[in-house]
Amino acid sequence: MSKNRQIEQMVSSVKDKRHARIIVFTGARQVGKTTMVKQVLPEYEYLSIEDPILRNSYSRLTASQWHSQFPKAILDEVQKEPKLIESIKAAYDSYDDVRYVLLGSSQLLLLEKVRESLAGRCLIYELYPLTLPEIATTDWTDTIHLSIWQNIITKMIEPKDVLPSFLMDKRLSQKTQAWQHYLRLGGYPALVAEDLTEDDCYMWLKNYVQTYLERDVRDLASFRDLEPFIKLQRAVALYTGALFNASNFARDIGVTSKTVQRYLEYLRLSYQVIILPAWERNSVKRLVKAPKIHFMDNGVLQAVLQKRGGLTGNEFESLIVAEIYKQVKNMFVDASFHHLRTQDGKEIDLLIEVQDGYYAFEIKMAEHVQQIDARHLMNIEQILDKPLLHGFVISNDTETQHFSDKVTALHAAMFLG
Repeated sequence: MSKNRQIEQMVSSVKDKRHARIIVFTGARQVGKTTMVKQVLPEYEYLSIEDPILRNSYSRLTASQWHSQFPKAILDEVQKEPKLIESIKAAYDSYDDVRYVLLGSSQLLLLEKVRESLAGRCLIYELYPLTLPEIATTDWTDTIHLSIWQNIITKMIEPKDVLPSFLMDKRLSQKTQAWQHYLRLGGYPALVAEDLTEDDCYMWLKNYVQTYLERDVRDLASFRDLEPFIKLQRAVALYTGALFNASNFARDIGVTSKTVQRYLEYLRLSYQVIILPAWERNSVKRLVKAPKIHFMDNGVLQAVLQKRGGLTGNEFESLIVAEIYKQVKNMFVDASFHHLRTQDGKEIDLLIEVQDGYYAFEIKMAEHVQQIDARHLMNIEQILDKPLLHGFVISNDTETQHFSDKVTALHAAMFLG
C-alpha cells in the first residue's frame, strides 16, 4: 500500500515548468523516491544505474542519443556513475525538450557532482521517511491533512485555536493509529503494508541496517574495516538525544576524535541522523556548545540497538525532533534547527529559527505535564535575539494546556498527526 507524500504535490506543480527540466531527489535508501517519482511521472522511462554493465553504457550516450532514445527518463542511484551527470548535462544544453529525474541515496556523492555540473540547471529536493500525516493516508491519492504544527508554522492557525483535548479531535482514530505505528516501527514506506506481521517489519528493519552498512557506507568511503563505524553507529543510537562529545566516543571506540567526526558526517550525509548544533550568540555567555545527535528514524534506531519498543526518554525526544524536522522540511519553510542549554541547567530541547522569530520545544514522555515542565520556555525570550513566536511542551498528555500567551502543552499525536 503506497502512501501519499506531500512532496508529490510539489513535483506535480513544477514537472512541466522550464526550470524543472532536471529534478534531483536525494534521501535515504528505501525512503520511497523511486515509487513516488514513478507515480507522479508515469510517462518517464525508468533506468536503474545499479547494473554495472549498463551503467557505463548510459554514461557513453551522446546528447543526440539521449534525445532520441530517452528524452524523458528517471535515473536511479545515479551517484554510482558520476560521469553520467556530464552526459545528462550535454543533452540538457543541446535540446530544450529533454527532461530528467535523478535519484540518489547519498548527499555527498550525488550533490557534489550535481553542484559542479548542473548548477543553475536543476531543482534539488530531499525525501525523508513518512511523516505522521502521510502515514495516516489510505493510499497515494488520499488527501494529506496538514498537522497542527504545519498549520502553525505556515501561519494558518494560532496555538490558541487548538482544541482543549486530543480526545475531541475528529481525526483521533487516524492520528492514534498512525502514532502507534510510528512509535513501534518508524516511517519507512515498506512497513505500512497491511499484510506484514510485526516480525516481518522487524526483520525488514534488521536487513535495512545491514544493507545500509554493506552498500551505502561503502559507497561513501572505502572502509577496510567496518567494525569501528558499526560501533559508532550503535553508540550514537544508544545516546540519541544526548550531547555529543567526540572525544568520549573516540575513547570508547578506539579511534581518533577526527575519525569519529568523519563517521558522524557519513551518518548525516546518508540521512541516518540529524545533527542539532547548539544555539549561540556572541552576546550570550555561558552556553553549552556541544551538538545533540538525533536518529532520523525510530524504527532504524530500534534495529541498530536490536530492541523492540520500550522507548527511553531520549528516544522519545529523538522521534519527536525528527518528526518536527521532517514536517518543516516538507513545507519548504526556511528554518534552522538548534538546541539550547546553559551551563546553569536551563535547556530547550529544540529551537527553530524562522525569519520573524523562534519556536521552542520541551519534549516530555510523561502522560501528565504541569506548568513546571514549561519553566525553561517561560524564561527563554530574555536570552534570544528575536521574538519567541511560541513555545510548546510536547508529551503524551491528552489535555491541551495554555501556560501563558506564548506557551502551550499538547499531545504529540494531536500536534504532529
